[in-house]
Amino acid sequence: MHKALFLDRDGVINTEKEYLYKIEDFEFIEGIFELCNYYQSKGYKIFVVTNQSGIARGFYTENDFTLLSNWMINEFKDNGVNITDIYHCPHHPNFSDACICRKPEAGMLLQAAKEYDIDLKNSIIVGDKERDIEAGLNAGLQTTYLFDESKKVNRSKATKIVSTLKEIIDVDSQ
Repeated sequence: MHKALFLDRDGVINTEKEYLYKIEDFEFIEGIFELCNYYQSKGYKIFVVTNQSGIARGFYTENDFTLLSNWMINEFKDNGVNITDIYHCPHHPNFSDACICRKPEAGMLLQAAKEYDIDLKNSIIVGDKERDIEAGLNAGLQTTYLFDESKKVNRSKATKIVSTLKEIIDVDSQ
């Protein structure tokens, strides 16, 4: 079985922008490549798990999401990182049917575990919202990081709240 590093997209990989789907609006968060390189060197597979309700809301299409995702994967490759797969939930309960993939549900993580033989217990999730942490916990992960650059969050179910991605490396390497 493989260990995985699960990353939320908006707010962890890139700066949070409402319904982001254009390459020109995409800004990587400082430290994301270092974080991924660190875990990749330790044998982790890297996955993106992202709610994308902008699709259900009609703000952008599946094709728009795919184009941006392919560009993002290539940017990671250029920085020495292999993204194993990207899972997304295009649903929103007010605009589409209920689903099991929208975080805080664990559907995307469970699908990755099934498709790639992932050891969820020994895997990690990094998210910027409590629903990301809950999805990890619902999937059986024991290590969860809430990334809060603003340093405004003081309570979470996460293993640790961090304000930089480098802190995760520092905690893990101790």
